[in-house]
Amino acid sequence: MCLAIPGKVLEVKGKEAVVDYGGVKRTVRVDLVEARAGDYVVVHAGYAIEVMDEKEAQETLKLLEEVLDA
Repeated sequence: MCLAIPGKVLEVKGKEAVVDYGGVKRTVRVDLVEARAGDYVVVHAGYAIEVMDEKEAQETLKLLEEVLDA
């Protein structure tokens, strides 16, 4: 099973991007999507596989927080 958590793209340099997962920053590949700084992405195995709009990302993060608080 895989858990996909949206992360916010902070910067893009070529085919790599720095993504922030609530304070934890990781470098990921963006070969498969057209991501820009400010976008939210879903990452699997080090590759961004989907760009999400901010509203959808915030809703997902809120639901995850509710599950963790339960």
